[in-house]
Amino acid sequence: MGRSEPLFLLLVAAAAAATVAVHGDVSYDRTSLIINGQRKILFSGSIHYPRSTPEMWPSLISKAKDGGLDVIQTYVFWNLHEPQPGQYDFNGRRDLVGFIKEIQAQGLYVSLRIGPFIDAEWSYGGFPFWLHDIPNIVFRSDNLPFKAVMQNFTTLIVNMMKEEKLYASQGGPIILSQIENEYGIVEAAFGKSGPAYVRWAASMAVRLQTGVPWMMCKQDDAPDPVINTCNGMQCGVTFKGPNSPNKPSLWTENWTSFYQVYGGQPYIRSAEDIAFHVALFVAKKGSFINYYMYHGGTNFGRTAAAFVITSYYDQAPLDEYGFIRQPKWGHLKELHAAVNLCSQTLLSGAQTNYALGSQQEVYVFEDESGKCAAFLINNDNRSQATVIFDNSSYNLPPTSISILADCETVAFNTRMVSSQHSTRSMTTNIKFDSDDNWEEFREAIPKFDETLSRSNTLLDQIGAVKDASDYLWYTFSFPYYTFNRNSVLRVDSTGHVLHAFVNGEHVGSAHGSYKNQNFTLQSTIFLNNGTNNVSLLSVMVGLPDSGAHLERKTAGLQKVTIQGDEDSTDFTNYPWGYQIGLVGEKLQVYTHQRKVGGMTWDDFSSRLQPLTWYKTTFDAPQGNDPLALNLASMGKGEAWINGESIGRYWVSFLTPAGSPSQSWYNIPRSFLKPGCNLLVLLEEENGDPRNISIDRVSVTEACLERHGCSVSQSTQTFGGPMPKAS
Repeated sequence: MGRSEPLFLLLVAAAAAATVAVHGDVSYDRTSLIINGQRKILFSGSIHYPRSTPEMWPSLISKAKDGGLDVIQTYVFWNLHEPQPGQYDFNGRRDLVGFIKEIQAQGLYVSLRIGPFIDAEWSYGGFPFWLHDIPNIVFRSDNLPFKAVMQNFTTLIVNMMKEEKLYASQGGPIILSQIENEYGIVEAAFGKSGPAYVRWAASMAVRLQTGVPWMMCKQDDAPDPVINTCNGMQCGVTFKGPNSPNKPSLWTENWTSFYQVYGGQPYIRSAEDIAFHVALFVAKKGSFINYYMYHGGTNFGRTAAAFVITSYYDQAPLDEYGFIRQPKWGHLKELHAAVNLCSQTLLSGAQTNYALGSQQEVYVFEDESGKCAAFLINNDNRSQATVIFDNSSYNLPPTSISILADCETVAFNTRMVSSQHSTRSMTTNIKFDSDDNWEEFREAIPKFDETLSRSNTLLDQIGAVKDASDYLWYTFSFPYYTFNRNSVLRVDSTGHVLHAFVNGEHVGSAHGSYKNQNFTLQSTIFLNNGTNNVSLLSVMVGLPDSGAHLERKTAGLQKVTIQGDEDSTDFTNYPWGYQIGLVGEKLQVYTHQRKVGGMTWDDFSSRLQPLTWYKTTFDAPQGNDPLALNLASMGKGEAWINGESIGRYWVSFLTPAGSPSQSWYNIPRSFLKPGCNLLVLLEEENGDPRNISIDRVSVTEACLERHGCSVSQSTQTFGGPMPKAS
């Protein structure tokens, strides 16, 4: 199957003409959303403002628009905006209004998923942790304490949007809002309280009078007038449809890949598969498709949920660094253009569906004026098929859909990729390979007598730490005479990672996984005469982000025993001392070049030890290419640039194929000054900082003959000014 040049030019013209008027009333009927009196088929893409930087937003939005999108969709991140009750932050990466206004400036619509529970592989599902300590609260249920704070934040966001005149009913870009998120998954766990909460949340949202529709995804019982929508990879197959005859079919999350966890390999979803299921959804009268994610970005700081890596949906049409990922971006752009060619026919025409073969079928749309569009579908995943439609013969590749925008000429086939293929590469720019590059600060191992918080049992780490740190020290002491000099320490944990120290010496580490967070550390220990101190550092790699009764989730040490030759002693119910966080965190050593709070940076020692902070400085590389920190030689920890955390790293947790889940970590240019940039690493294991580097990120695109286009090569580049000195 080939494309004639006139048709290709028509597709390009259609894409160029697909700009939107960002104003007017928004309503809906069974066919679609209706904006300013016009029904529309809309293509949307998720870009989350805190997972990139304000300096990146214009480019990301522009590339999304060039890719044929009409809408940008984002969650609202409650825990970023209200870290403490009544204390609000909308600055920097949290500038929700600024992000929406940039979308508006580029002529696109906005789909605003307020939640305020969002999941999103975001720590605690986006809830600020202080909710946990509200008396008698039950999250996401017909519970007065929860409903009060949930309504307060939702109202705050809606009023902020109204004050800035950002709803389409006010002339702004927001055409759709979401209340709650995928609640149908957990609703049954709340009994009668579940449906009652759904009804309350819908009613509360509608009463806020935004002038635009509300939706609930994965919520079959969404009350009128709230629209129930679909999430998943195959909504043309799995969606039961609107729960009311006057609601349109909307697809809120079409997963372009999948989130990745430490120890897991990336999920590669092909452009062909995405295109097939989008075309099928449109053929079945779907009128809104959102790609989750269109740009995933970066989980800066400690924002990622449990075991989720710092890079988020890197396989999206725009990768973590903002580069166009081909052929995914280009193939979907051609799909959007083909649908736009016949969108009015699809919206106004009568639909018929019939078989063209045992595994082949067609959806035909014809309007009163005689205009016609057709979707020829081959569901056979092994063989191509030749079908006869309207007295003409068409060849359909396996598992593909051909869109005939005029019922005659093939405008697009989901299996036939003509876009270039991109390859991302990393080029070393700065090496830190000398001992002289580094200084270090070794974290103190606390003893029981040095701790201030005490308990006669093992505390829940989540409730004790309250999201102030990833780290909680559990300490106890005991006399040697009850044990042999060589005994066995055994610790059962539901935390994520454990580092064990006896008398200040590291005796072992262990960790769980995303699918099984329970694990056991068992290590032979050598005891001193007299008092022995055991210090157990329990580490969380993100809080849980989903499930019913999130407020009841617990983690941390469950049982601690020491086994001698003949018997063992259980220390689970025993005097314990606790320290929340690390000394380096409390001193914020990642923000200081020199001495602070009584600590000093020492010269680098080649004797690598766990729990060591490393510091160096560097000048920003010239140019505007994205940059990445190559941490392949490190183990586990966190990295900061000029006091800004670029996220957790866990290079030592290998995939089944034996490689790290992530080695390169995004350094936004806006985090840098021209000179004397501070890089600080917290290394929990024995990683060697002398082998890390700062690399330039670039992408080369090649158009391959076997994909239907002539051989060519190009390189994506970035423009813009260098960051100013602070």
